Amino acid sequence: MQQPTTTQALAIYTSLGDVEGFLVYPYLHNRRGEWIGWVTAQREVYSVHGDYVGWISKEPRLLAKRTRPYDKPKSTPPPMPQRIVPPSSMRLAPMMSELSYDTIDILQDEPERLPTIDAGELRPDMD
Repeated sequence: MQQPTTTQALAIYTSLGDVEGFLVYPYLHNRRGEWIGWVTAQREVYSVHGDYVGWISKEPRLLAKRTRPYDKPKSTPPPMPQRIVPPSSMRLAPMMSELSYDTIDILQDEPERLPTIDAGELRPDMD
């Protein structure tokens, strides 16, 4: 078993100001340090299973359109990273702009779209 890494992580906030994820580029981790996705150079976010999820805003928040885009093909995930050790304390969240009706906060409204590698309803069947 690999030891968790203590790399400097960028906090990803929800619209309520809670820290729900961490970005160690290009890998996205949940509060427990488990890998839940990755970010492209264009700030697009994909789940560990290669499904398009949304984008990282400047605040930083993980946002998506309310309706899922079916024109985005699956992407091949990068190699699985080491688990991280999340920081014990974080700075306060910056002021968040309001979201329009067609945009949602993924980590607050639909966190199930970013499962860990061993979970998720969109995971391929074992058959």
